[in-house]
Amino acid sequence: MTGILYLVATPIGNLKDITFRAIETLQTVDLIAAEDTRHTAKLLNHYQIKTQTISYHQHNHQARVSELITKLLNGLNIALVTDAGTPAISDPGYHLVLACIESNINIIPIPGAIAAINGLVASGLPTEKFCFEGFLPTKKKLREELLNKLQTEKRTLIFYEAPHKLQKTLTDLADFLGINRNICLARELTKIHENFWRGNLQKAIEFYQHHEPKGEYTIIIEGNKEQEEIELSETQIKEEIEKLLKQGMSKTEASQKLAKYTNLSRREIYQLMISKN
Repeated sequence: MTGILYLVATPIGNLKDITFRAIETLQTVDLIAAEDTRHTAKLLNHYQIKTQTISYHQHNHQARVSELITKLLNGLNIALVTDAGTPAISDPGYHLVLACIESNINIIPIPGAIAAINGLVASGLPTEKFCFEGFLPTKKKLREELLNKLQTEKRTLIFYEAPHKLQKTLTDLADFLGINRNICLARELTKIHENFWRGNLQKAIEFYQHHEPKGEYTIIIEGNKEQEEIELSETQIKEEIEKLLKQGMSKTEASQKLAKYTNLSRREIYQLMISKN
């Protein structure tokens, strides 16, 4: 008999946001694999849970997966937890889940808090369809490629961001998605200083120029409400460029607007502007 891997959701801030089932699971498994054992110890101590813990995070998961799989195959039951929220969402839990599937090990999710959903339902933005992107890539090329693809995305977009990176991320989002996109910034969800800021990207950038970002952020942005993407010839695009420039738009603003509903990226349109003569 092999063991079971339990994916146990833990509180994202308020320690009371945990289910009876999650507590019972953490009490009865043989081992808890935690992103940060010291952080998880606070939760375990609060509920007087004595189960042994072992670290499992982005820096050691490659070596740890085989070790945990061996324990599971030997019949041990293991709970996987992240520092906050649901395992395998924006953390390396996915790799352990995949390895369990390949080894025919049973996986049982224990549901609970997730910042993306908490932020979305209180944002005031459409909830019927949404697209969770997590943290944006840090490498410039990958970041720009993703934001280019998201320009025409009509579903509500959800991102995570750290406070020291928030200002740059808002600027990048405005550059690619447009300054008038409605946005909700959910900060410190479920904690004492929980706060929701609502407005558009331009006002968000202005606000955080005068207010230091603090705490972890969930960013919710409305989808693209512009017309469907259409294919235009190079000549037609140049004609549209001329119209927008005559209306007083800058080259950057014109390229952003056209990229929203044409088959070309913002950069490609900008190059056409430069070479139009």
